[in-house]
Parts: sequence; structure tokens; C-alpha cells
Amino acid sequence: MPLILRAARMADEPALRALHAQLATEHFEVLAGADRPFAEILAQIAHEAAESDAPRELLVAEAGGVIVGRVSIRRALSAAQLAIGGHVGYAVAPEHRLQGHAHEMLELCVDRLWELGIDEVLLTCDDDNGASAAVIEGCGGVLEDVVDFGGPVPTRRYWIGAAAL
Repeated sequence: MPLILRAARMADEPALRALHAQLATEHFEVLAGADRPFAEILAQIAHEAAESDAPRELLVAEAGGVIVGRVSIRRALSAAQLAIGGHVGYAVAPEHRLQGHAHEMLELCVDRLWELGIDEVLLTCDDDNGASAAVIEGCGGVLEDVVDFGGPVPTRRYWIGAAAL
């Protein structure tokens, strides 16, 4: 079953709230301001996608009609995102891991960024997140450095260039 990335819809509320609760235990935020009404969250997502200084798309990853995760694609990076955030953030629901979804999600995100003219894509992950590092490296990510920004663990910083995939 092919994986697609698409905008969140009102009908996704139960699945996205459940994903948010699952991933909150891993300190990963699926929905900013998750305590707000879902229509407000969707409006915020639309607003962020339209921002001119640091536009960001939040997309649902769906396989076979089931939401398996979500991605965030940043078309421009602030100084903080250049240091620690990167162009892409992704998460897969625990019950859908180890099925290749993260790899496919990242490939789709990188392709989307290349279509937008961004030919060098920055990705970051915690130094102790071997699964994410393996996904990034599997998609052609080249480790630039590991930086201690004062968080709980250092951050691995990778670049994927246009020739990587």
C-alpha cells in the first residue's frame, strides 16, 4: 500500500489526537496546542503554511487509509532551525514502525523540498536516536556534526543533497 502525504482534515481529529497522546510520551509534539478545538489547530496549520518568513507544512502520512504518522516540512529555516531543527521533522506511530514508513516519508519530503528549489536539506535527530539516524542515513544523509546545544542529549546534523536519493 503506497504512502501519501496530505493535509490534515477535520475527519482526522480522532486519529491525530491519539497519535499526539502516543508520541507525547516520547516528548514529540504532533499537534501544537493540542488542548484547543481541532478547527483552531487546522487554522493554525494553514496559517503557518502561508507565512512568508518561515513557512511550514504539517502533513499527515497515510498508508492504506490509516494515519501512520506525520511530517513537518520547513521551506525556510530560522537561525534556530538551522542549528537544531532542520527542514524536516517526522514521526511514525509506534504500532506502524519498522515497516519502512519513516524512510518513505522522508523521501517524499526531500522530493517535495527539491521541487521547491531547496537542493540541500538539513535533518537533525537526537544523538541517541539510532532509528532516526538510520532512516536519515538510508536516505543519503551525510553527517555534518554532532553538537551539544545544552539539551538532554547532543544533536546529530545531517545534509541530504540533490544527488543523494
